[in-house]
Amino acid sequence: MKPARLATLLAVATAALGAAGCGDDSGGAETTNAATAHADLGAIKTYLSEHTQALAAETAELSEQGRAYYGLARAAGFDYAKLLESNREEVAAVLRDAKATYARANPAYEEMEGIVAGVPSLADYDVIIDAGSSGDDPENAVPFDLELPNGKTLKQPGNFMFLTETALYGTNDELLAKGASADLDGDGKVAFGEALPDAGIFLATTRDFDKYARELDSEAAGFEPSESDAFSALVIMTPTMSEYFEAWKNSRFVSGSKATEQAFVATSRLSDIADILEGLVLTYDGVEPLVAEADPQQARQTEQGLASLHDFAAGLRDKEEAGRKYSAEEADTLGSRAQQQAEAIAGQITQAAARLNVEIEEG
Repeated sequence: MKPARLATLLAVATAALGAAGCGDDSGGAETTNAATAHADLGAIKTYLSEHTQALAAETAELSEQGRAYYGLARAAGFDYAKLLESNREEVAAVLRDAKATYARANPAYEEMEGIVAGVPSLADYDVIIDAGSSGDDPENAVPFDLELPNGKTLKQPGNFMFLTETALYGTNDELLAKGASADLDGDGKVAFGEALPDAGIFLATTRDFDKYARELDSEAAGFEPSESDAFSALVIMTPTMSEYFEAWKNSRFVSGSKATEQAFVATSRLSDIADILEGLVLTYDGVEPLVAEADPQQARQTEQGLASLHDFAAGLRDKEEAGRKYSAEEADTLGSRAQQQAEAIAGQITQAAARLNVEIEEG
């Protein structure tokens, strides 16, 4: 979730609230000043903590794999051709294991991203871990530099999911070893996904990824979600479908070899969308009793709409995993449909928050 999107998304939801408030409201729910129902905020905290712990476990393993790969490269004098010639199988095994670890870390984060990115007190971690750009995009850039073991520094290199994935799959030349073939299986050719990361960059990336994942886990342990946190996460993160579908359209899963996205090669963006919505469904379940007290019909409508949106994304993901290929035109159409539905849901949730006098925070 990019920070520049927040004002736009809240404006959309606020406009929906204004439109819904026009005309005769004699049959609608009255504003609730003192709710007697209770939100299940403990479930949100539990869900978040379980996922931060899972992410930290995976990043700890990635950090170990980064150190192992660096040790192999250092033993070869950082001569990557020599490294493969003398130790190809071990190098391939370390990088293969790192890819598997990344594949587990991705959903561990994406399933909680709706909460992390949507809660102002946690949102910086989304920029650091999954959403922040490089320094080429100052408005949305990550707030850290990467200190390499040789003393050099990569200034605001991008988020850690991006750095890890594109180094492991070879889609970002700036993160790769220079002057050596990445023929990891020794078949005489380099297939897509075979890559030799620069060992120093990969060491620093996995080391600091683990550092920030552990920081997020610590923050989650002390985090006590409020009603405002839950409603803010729902309003901010639900109507982000168009940008996610655009990334999917530009990835290898849709565009193949013509892809302009360097990331989203290990896991389809459709999987990320479904994972994010899973967390938002859980978040809405926590506050649904409050919404139902203000307007039972709207509570059911929002619950059904959010579940339908999740099922829509999950269905597309499942079809893709089963071999269905989508065109760029289909991706645009599907993204527009999802965005329209998401904006309607965000408007409904904003209305409910207003009736309950719950503040929506922009961050």
